[in-house]
Parts: sequence; structure tokens; C-alpha cells
Amino acid sequence: MKIKTSKILKILLPLSLGVFLVWYSLSKTPLDKLIEYFKNANYTWVTLGVICGILSHLSRAYRWQYILEPMGYKPKYPNSVMAVFVAYLANLGIPRSGEALRALTLTNYEDIPFEKGFGTIVAERVADLIILFIVIGFTLYIEFDFIWNILTKNLDPTKIILLVSAMLIAGIGLIIFIKKAKKGIALKIKNFILGIFEGALSILKMKHKWGFIFHTLFIWTMYILMFYLTIFSVDELHGKVSIGAMLIAFIAGSFSIAASNGGIGFYPVAVAGAFSLFSIANDPSMAFGWIMWASQTLMIIILGGLSFLYLPIFNSEKNL
Repeated sequence: MKIKTSKILKILLPLSLGVFLVWYSLSKTPLDKLIEYFKNANYTWVTLGVICGILSHLSRAYRWQYILEPMGYKPKYPNSVMAVFVAYLANLGIPRSGEALRALTLTNYEDIPFEKGFGTIVAERVADLIILFIVIGFTLYIEFDFIWNILTKNLDPTKIILLVSAMLIAGIGLIIFIKKAKKGIALKIKNFILGIFEGALSILKMKHKWGFIFHTLFIWTMYILMFYLTIFSVDELHGKVSIGAMLIAFIAGSFSIAASNGGIGFYPVAVAGAFSLFSIANDPSMAFGWIMWASQTLMIIILGGLSFLYLPIFNSEKNL
């Protein structure tokens, strides 16, 4: 009973959060204004952003081949592509369910054991996490003064120093505690961290490591580029969004996607909130967030739906 309740909550809580944030975003920017922005958007830029999104997914499918190959598996590229799109489609319904479905797709059509396929996806996520941290680090570097000024406006510099010092001491204490852990939650955290390191090191040991690294960088370049290009679809944002503002909004949007079903409701609120730090008007910021989210989500729904339908047709010979 507890397991069923947990599963229901995992589905309902993100959906509830998404519905609340949709209401919240509409309370800040009325629906009629959003519709007007959608009507006046420059869809050439939106299309270019969508193309970048598609290229990132195609690259993700190709990168997946590099991890599977050392284990003796060479799935058909179209199956890998369709598995990726189906996974993203599933994530719109149930957060993080796509990873399991993606591995299951290759189990069904390429006879790749589920646990091995799922393990490669975890390794991929490790690589993506590393790149995200690099993007965050770079953003903190180029916008350090701006971020510091925001913090010092609301907090006394002495308190900030004390807070950072306390966090460092707590972090060191946690590392020591986890390092000595032999049971319980601490051991689980320890194994999780070790798994991340092992996953990262396994990338450097693979046969096509440079190909894997190239595709990882390409995927994230396309992510950032699709965000940047779509900004130009809203006239009021022209010349008002700096590189730093764009990166901070991109990071905020990336985290919002994990918090609800594909970022529904949360994504535009997160992006508009990030832009507001740079005194960029709320209405065009919120509209851009919705245009960005809607265009990428529509692409996933169309290509994910087509992939779901075409997978059994493409693999019909195997099913005979």
C-alpha cells in the first residue's frame, strides 16, 4: 500500500506543482497578453531553436552507441533515435520515467539487457551533470560581481562569509562522515558519489572517448544555442539579454524541467525570474519562457508520438 501511495505521489506532486505554476504565471502575465506575444513572435527564430533541439537529441542517440559498443551491442541508429524521443515524451507524463522506457525500448527491439541499457543511461547523465556544473561555474565566473552585488544587497557581507565558511566546514564534515560510512543513508550517499566518479572515469576509458566527449559538448552547445536563438523571437527582448542573463536563465530553466513534468508551468516562471534579476520586463520574459517551452514540448510530442508508432513498424521483421 505504501509503495502504491509513493508512486501516486510521484506522479501527482509534480503535476500539482505544474498546474499551480501555470496559474501563477498567468496571474503575472494574463492569457490574452501571452496570446498576443505568440501571434507576434518571429517563428523563424523559433524554428531555428527547434532545429537545434532536434540536433541535440540526434546527437544524444549517436553518443549512446559509444557506450553500448564496448559491451558488444550495436543497436540500429534509428532505434536509438526513436528510443530517445519516446523517453522525452514519457517524461512529460511521469518525470524521469523516460530513462527506464528508453532502456526498455532497446531491450524489446535490440535484445539489450535492461540493466545494461539503463546503466549506460546513468553514465550519460553523469557526463551531462559534469557539463552542467561547468556551465554553472563559467556563469558564476563571468557574473561574479553581479551575483555578489545581489547577495550583498540582501545580506551583510560578514554574514555571507560566515555562511560560506559554515557550509565549507559542514561539507568537509559530511565528506569525512560519508567516507567512513558502512551502513544506512550515509553508505547510500557514498555509493552514489562513488558511482558518479566511476561513471566519469569509465568515459575516459572507452574506445571512442573523444567521440563521446565531442557529442556531449555538441549536445549542450545545441541546448544553449536553442535557448539563445529563441530569445530573438520576442522583439522586446532584442538587445536586452546579456550573455550572463541568458546563461543564468538557461540554468534556471534546466533545473525547472526536473522539478515538474517537462517543466510545465515552472519553466516560464523560472526563466522570467532569472531575467527579472537583470531588470528585464516580466511580460516579454514570461512570454519567451512559454514560447521556448511550448515549441520544444510540441517538437517532443510530435517526434515522440511518431517514434512510438513507427518503432514496431520499423522492427516488424524482428517480430515475425
